[in-house]
Amino acid sequence: MAIHFREASHAPIQQLTVSAPNGALIGVIGEESSGARQLLRLAAGLDAPPSGEVHFDSPARYLGPLDPLQLSPVSTLVLDHTLAHADALIRARAITAIERLRKSGTTVLIASHDLEMLHQIADEIWWINDGRLHAKGDPREVTAAYQQHVAAKLRAWGEQVSAPLAPSLRRGDGRAEIVAIETLGANGTPTLVAQSGEQMSVRITVRFNNDVENPVIGMMIRTRIGSEVYGTNTELERYPIGPIQAGQTLRITFRFACQLCPQEYTITAASHDPNGVWHDWMEDALAFSVADSRYTAGVANLRAEVLAERL
Repeated sequence: MAIHFREASHAPIQQLTVSAPNGALIGVIGEESSGARQLLRLAAGLDAPPSGEVHFDSPARYLGPLDPLQLSPVSTLVLDHTLAHADALIRARAITAIERLRKSGTTVLIASHDLEMLHQIADEIWWINDGRLHAKGDPREVTAAYQQHVAAKLRAWGEQVSAPLAPSLRRGDGRAEIVAIETLGANGTPTLVAQSGEQMSVRITVRFNNDVENPVIGMMIRTRIGSEVYGTNTELERYPIGPIQAGQTLRITFRFACQLCPQEYTITAASHDPNGVWHDWMEDALAFSVADSRYTAGVANLRAEVLAERL
């Protein structure tokens, strides 16, 4: 075996046992603190494990994120996000050179956050998580599991952060004031990240400064470039809420399935009369994101099923 870890530990790497054969191109993925970088340094002989063993063929070359692309013949080549800052032409040339080295017997370990590139060039993917080998095998299967893991962590992170309302435009006669706009996940907890496909809610809280006979509360979801995705209001949903007296506060919740593709969106909210006279209008007041375990093009996530027939 060209590279062999046997119960190797070097914080955060813990008791790692895995091998890469001669001429293999291994993609290494993981979060920044996962231990992937320490694995690469061990594989290139830059560090020695305090416990366990690491065997590799010499000479070995380690290239870091900002190192020049030195791709002359070598027995072991380790690339630590070295292509991250390369333009398209340099990257294409580098991949061709790396493939040539691999075919000549060089064992290559390459860490990258560019999962699509790893799909194209890697024979196998190693996913390092919390210092351990979490999964290894087919590039698409391992990266799909990794993306699901990242989406779940992003969704959980969304419940830990908050953002003030920051409308790009605000207008109205002041008879009512929007005091809060929130996005909620399926568990009813406020979050700035929704999981594609989960039940989510937009909750709007309005304080009335004057009596209003028949207020209408509405919302609009837009993409980050301003394209309208979905909008509704209490009148369209046939949910009358008046009359409201001065001093009262009203909370309206719109609940729906988040069938959106992963990207960033904004919410516009308004309180107005049925004839369209605004009490308070907050344009693009709150930004939220949608996460998913895989890339989906467009805005609406239609979750297509595939049927193939040979005729």
